[in-house]
Amino acid sequence: MVRKFFNAIFRDFWLKLLSIAIALLIWYGLARDPVAEVAFNVPIEFRHPPDNLEYSVSSAGDPNKHDLIPTAEIRVRGPERILRQLTYANIHPVLDLQNAGIGEKTYTLAPKNIQLPPEIEVVRVIPSQLHINFDKRAYRLVDVRPRVLGTFASGYRIAQVKTQPEKIEIVGPAHRVQLIDSVLTDPVDATGVIGTMTFNTTAHVGDPLVRAVNPETIRVTVITEKSFSKIEAP
Repeated sequence: MVRKFFNAIFRDFWLKLLSIAIALLIWYGLARDPVAEVAFNVPIEFRHPPDNLEYSVSSAGDPNKHDLIPTAEIRVRGPERILRQLTYANIHPVLDLQNAGIGEKTYTLAPKNIQLPPEIEVVRVIPSQLHINFDKRAYRLVDVRPRVLGTFASGYRIAQVKTQPEKIEIVGPAHRVQLIDSVLTDPVDATGVIGTMTFNTTAHVGDPLVRAVNPETIRVTVITEKSFSKIEAP
């Protein structure tokens, strides 16, 4: 019995000894791996956004301004060798918007909301809270107003300006969509136009939280005519 015990221990003795040495070296390397901290600015991910609602994040200190792409500064701590390999793609601050309704709501962005690789811990999250506004999604048809600039040929003036399409549909938070009656095109330089000329341009909605349903090229047609001075009778 004793002989079998010793045979079991000393069988492949050098191989076992090598395995133990490798394990000790790995443990020693990990134990000596210095701990470091680093900060990342990453976009916040929103899960389960509510249907038929528009939402926007209020900027810090100003409820009237909104962050179009809200980000968070995530300060993390861990072994330096792992932090060297860490990228923005490995860090995911996540907020669940499920069951949100119309109105304002404050969400806490805590370390538990940050998805990270193992061995990495969250030290600090800035901002720690997000104030989100929810509003009903609204649609509206609005006029397209052309902007025409330039110096016309001597003796000519603008007779007519047409846009195609004349209206576009916009969508966004209801309370902001209601404030928009028309959209402007980007400036069209009609310098030197004699007769008729058509320009391709884009409509600018103006409100960053409101957008065109189907963004398309706007055709602005400028028609000029001769201007006749009225001659007084002698």
